[in-house]
Formats: sequence, C-alpha cells, structure tokens
Amino acid sequence: MAAFTNYTETQLINHLFRTASFTKPSALYIALFTAVTDGEAGTVTELSGNGYARVVYNPLDANWTAPIAGNGTTTNALAVTFPAATADWGIISHFGIFDALTTGNLLIYAPLTTARNITNGSTPSFAASALTIQVDN
Repeated sequence: MAAFTNYTETQLINHLFRTASFTKPSALYIALFTAVTDGEAGTVTELSGNGYARVVYNPLDANWTAPIAGNGTTTNALAVTFPAATADWGIISHFGIFDALTTGNLLIYAPLTTARNITNGSTPSFAASALTIQVDN
C-alpha cells in the first residue's frame, strides 16, 4: 500500500487546517528504489546511472483514474515506461513519486508487490492500473 511521506502529510495538514497553501506540483516523477530505510522521512536508495532516469507522469485526468466514491484510490491510467537499462540495475523493491526530475520532495512511496531484478537491456515498466495510490486506509 502506498504511503504519504511526512513532507506530504505536513503540506496537506497546513493547507486544509491552517493558513498555509500547498501548491499542486506541476509535474510528478516516478522513481525506482532498491531500498527504503525510512520512507516517511524520504530516506530511500534511488537508482542512478546506467540509463536510469525518473519518468514524468503528470497530474492529469488522462494519466490518473478518477477515485471511486468511498475508496480514496487512484491508479495510473496509462503504462509508465522507464528507459532501457544500459547495465544491471539490481533488485527494485519500491517506487516513489517526486515533485522534481532530480532531488525534489518525495511525496509518496510504496513497495512493489514483487521485487524485480532489472538487468542490462531490460525496459522496466508499470502497466496501466499497476500503481495504486490510496488516501483512505
């Protein structure tokens, strides 16, 4: 199950219940992790090099499914495809969503249902509806 990070939770609380405003990110970037030490704090081990790059997947109605009344869930409406690995990337255990192409704030993270070993020449992807984000748990 996906979880909001402390950063996202703080932004939403301040926006909903206090006087601060949370500006919606203009773009979202899907990332892959080999380890998550403390996802709430954003302490993760993201891939780097060997052809890896975060994939932009913008906050658009065409990209994310409408939440079904009462379940607080959205999924990716289209496939999310990463660049081909130019060397072995290792075992991917989690994905995350950032608000920037590099660095930025980790907004959401989740474990993969099954960890995947990404080898040289592989093109990792998530099929439509494979990334599930649930606000109401």
